[in-house]
Amino acid sequence: MVADNNPILVRRNRGNGLESIHRGCWAVVDVDGHVLASAGDPEQPIFPRSASKSLQGLGALDAGVERFALGQEQLAVMISSHNGELIHETAAGSLLTACGLDESALHCGEATPFDDPKAEPRRIIHNCSGKHAGFLAGAVALDQDPETYLDPEGAVQRRVQAAVVEMAAMGPDDWGLAVDGCSAPTFVMPLQALARGIARVATPDDLPSERARHCRLLTDAAFAHPELVAGVSPPRFDTELMAASKGRLFAKGGADGMQVIGVMGAGIAFAGKVDDGNPRGLLPVAMEVLDRLGHVSDSVREGVREWTDPIIRNAAGLEVGEHRLEPFEV
Repeated sequence: MVADNNPILVRRNRGNGLESIHRGCWAVVDVDGHVLASAGDPEQPIFPRSASKSLQGLGALDAGVERFALGQEQLAVMISSHNGELIHETAAGSLLTACGLDESALHCGEATPFDDPKAEPRRIIHNCSGKHAGFLAGAVALDQDPETYLDPEGAVQRRVQAAVVEMAAMGPDDWGLAVDGCSAPTFVMPLQALARGIARVATPDDLPSERARHCRLLTDAAFAHPELVAGVSPPRFDTELMAASKGRLFAKGGADGMQVIGVMGAGIAFAGKVDDGNPRGLLPVAMEVLDRLGHVSDSVREGVREWTDPIIRNAAGLEVGEHRLEPFEV
């Protein structure tokens, strides 16, 4: 959902002329729900899409998937939006095997690897196959028919909904469900609530002990295997940011211009949405906001320069323009 009055976040020039603008909203929120900085209305409803996968992963853990003795690779791919590389196929496949299933159980649809669009489409290659494998493991753990694992009223999706609502501290009228691109239930919720949920994932100290342990299981797995959370061929922002930050910045993007970044141990998170769905209009803003708050090192800046460099270059490497962030306060 897009608010008509969202501000301009980024202007892109080609030569001396304005070529495009990106409007959107963002907020930095702490674990108690306080909005520390924002652009646009932080209470506006948004579809987090895959940016909420860590919260959904907590629901799978609540369902009892640990009974299958999952390793960090399986936990990392469970909250991934991956490229469909062999490493992702292997991790998602091993998660299915652990709970006695195979890729035929997946209802996410088929896809090809990001770097090989001519390959044969397969379900296990779909960028959400890891999340679906986690849901299926949860259904098996709960003795739910795996065929119904995407049913919003089914046992595993009820666990997922409860985890998201609890972590984001939402009331019954604050959220709703729709259908995601992978056919799984997806949420509509306030931007502020999403940011608060991610802040609590990154800093779970005040959560109940079991929920805090689950948060650390997922973030530890993501930092141990950032290449599984997104990918390396082609390079992905989430993977590069988590690798460069060395356990400091937990990143997860979502379709149509969503991004969350939790600052580990600091009790805050950034959540943003760009109206036109193109992350090029949001990622430079996210990094500038976190930089001003003191959470971006020189090595992190260099690690994500591909997505934040203000100079626009063409395929031949020529400088053809620049992007400019609109002024904002933090």
